Amino acid sequence: MCGIIGVVGDNPVNQLIYDGLSLLQHRGQDAAGIMTCEGERLLLRKGKGLVADVFRERHMVRLKGEMGIGHVRYPTAGAPSNSAEAQPFYVNSPYGIALGHNGNLINSAELQQQLYETDLRHINTDSDSEVLLNVLAHELQQVGKLQLSAATIFAAVTQVHQRIRGAYAVVAMIAGQGILAFRDPHGIRPLVLGRRDGEQGGSEYMVASESVAVQALGFTLLRDVAPGEAVYIDKQRQLHAYQCVPAIQHSPCMFEFVYFARPDSIIDGISVYKSRLRMGAKLADKIHAMGLAEALDVVIPVPESSRPAAIELANSLGVKFREGFVKNRYIGRTFIMPGQSSRQKSVRRKLNAIDLEFKGKNVLLVDDSIVRGTTSGQIVQMAREAGARKVYFASAAPPVRYANVYGIDMPTPSELIAHGRSEAEIAEAIGADGVIYQDLEALVACGSEGNPALTEFDTSCFDGHYVTGGVDDDYLAQIGQLRADSIQQAQLFAEEDDYEIIRN
Repeated sequence: MCGIIGVVGDNPVNQLIYDGLSLLQHRGQDAAGIMTCEGERLLLRKGKGLVADVFRERHMVRLKGEMGIGHVRYPTAGAPSNSAEAQPFYVNSPYGIALGHNGNLINSAELQQQLYETDLRHINTDSDSEVLLNVLAHELQQVGKLQLSAATIFAAVTQVHQRIRGAYAVVAMIAGQGILAFRDPHGIRPLVLGRRDGEQGGSEYMVASESVAVQALGFTLLRDVAPGEAVYIDKQRQLHAYQCVPAIQHSPCMFEFVYFARPDSIIDGISVYKSRLRMGAKLADKIHAMGLAEALDVVIPVPESSRPAAIELANSLGVKFREGFVKNRYIGRTFIMPGQSSRQKSVRRKLNAIDLEFKGKNVLLVDDSIVRGTTSGQIVQMAREAGARKVYFASAAPPVRYANVYGIDMPTPSELIAHGRSEAEIAEAIGADGVIYQDLEALVACGSEGNPALTEFDTSCFDGHYVTGGVDDDYLAQIGQLRADSIQQAQLFAEEDDYEIIRN
């Protein structure tokens, strides 16, 4: 999962992109990058770390130009951080093209072979985003025009859609010409479009992963980029749009609403905040049916994204809601940290229990989901150490039992605590007195009630159904092996770092 942004304005856009990436920081903490265009010249700054760490004043003053794109990176294979894979990526032929990508291509290996053998293009990293950039560059080259028009760009994007499979929201910049953005035919990854009046007349446009970046920066949210659609804003700030893939089945990722997106965002017409309130209400219905409500003294959320669900659950149950954990806001989101060891070390640095809210009470902890179980187990232990009599754990999402191949770091079922375990076994594994999961049908309803036009969501990590097709046992085994190799490499790097510390 990553965050992307693109802006075409009538003044330098460097600060707008920086502020937009800061608003999207929750989508990726591994690396950040900005590329702007001044005339025909492209200017780039990217590196490892948070937005505030990567960019200094000296970098910002060099990022000149009235259009640009930005990216915050979230690694999806548990690999060590690699500055070479920070985005945007760039190729100089044809035209000079930069690209930022959120998602994951499931046919990246096949495409890389095509690029090398047929398209005569070279890939420098292991990133599928660089593969996507080169596919786009090749198709634009095939157009064979010195000066691109919106029609020729859309023709190239149509061919890109024909070649690539998976989840992708893309923002690209063509030197001296404009900003291009497009979304996969299922709309798995989010992408929105905004507009505001320019200071010098005309309009300024922004595309971004979430509406919060658009609205907080003074743009009016126009709409979501439709699945299979491409939008192009040329350097004269004229907006062009074209439906490149006419036959679509809109299936946005349900995990965006569960965890990734900010609660103040609206994705595909659905308020993320209200969807989480509905998750709490439906989970309360299930707890009532189980007869567990009467045994509870207090409902406590696991900060931050579970709070709306926990509040609504407590209200529906008629049980006190209390904040039992204080969060250190200077520790990042543990789910998106690159590597299991980083997550384990961060939980107790990130949360501290307020003992008086636990002592002698039957506590229901509410989290957005239970993925690996590492964080959940440590939080249950913290509740017991704080004096809780009994600790129940509720998940606003169903059991995560299957690999996610669309850009979320859960690709190996053996790492998922719910894979092959019953709820009783999961409760024992995390040390809880009981575990209550959301039902999948109820979770889907939490989304579709916000937008009745949406009847299908990507729920592959819950039910193993992959909406794009093309995901079989061989592919899952392949990415499992790649992940194992990445983890082994990360451990070697960690050992080398320890050795350097000791030696020095």
